Amino acid sequence: MEASKTGLAGVLDLLRPRTTWGQLVGGVLCLMLGFAVVAQVQTTKRDTTFATARQDELVGILSDLGQRSERLRGDLRDLEETKGKLERDAQGGTALEEARERATTYGLLAGTLPAEGPGIELRIDDTRHGVRAMHLLDALQELRDAGAEVIQINEVRAGVDTYFLDEQDEVQVDGRLLRAPYVLLAIGDPHTMTTALNIPGGVVKTLRGAGAAVSIDPRAKISVSAVRSR
Repeated sequence: MEASKTGLAGVLDLLRPRTTWGQLVGGVLCLMLGFAVVAQVQTTKRDTTFATARQDELVGILSDLGQRSERLRGDLRDLEETKGKLERDAQGGTALEEARERATTYGLLAGTLPAEGPGIELRIDDTRHGVRAMHLLDALQELRDAGAEVIQINEVRAGVDTYFLDEQDEVQVDGRLLRAPYVLLAIGDPHTMTTALNIPGGVVKTLRGAGAAVSIDPRAKISVSAVRSR
């Protein structure tokens, strides 16, 4: 009985399928060959689509391609027009910005626009009434020579044609009578203007010689609000 079982097991072992390296390699090659055949068939089908198409189908395909091409050309023209418009707008915007900057510069020089920037406050206290028109004119000229871009004297905005006249114990500026203390607000480099006013024998020395008390206050921001009429 034992011998019979042993013999049966041997037969079953012989019948059990065995996998070898050769069989695995062969299977992989078959799969690769199958993929290649399928790909070739699909390529052949695509290549023969137009060859097997009827004339009316070809005409329809060509018409569709023509319409698509025309749409693409139209889109390209639209894009080129948009590009040109943007370039013109950019150039126009640049020109407009430059025009605005020039208008601002002219407005500041003419005194028709308020201004703000670093500068100094020159305060002249004249309790002895010794300050005359020529003193304020000298101060104005010295500040301009030192690079002051905008100057205000009390409530009067200085311009290119600003003038000073003596009026008893006071000074008239551009037709307006000003009373001490005289406060000059000047926008420019604070250090340069302060140095220019304090040079030996300069404006500060002359004003003090006339009996005035003079102080210079450099500031990071000076606001000039007075404007001249156009």
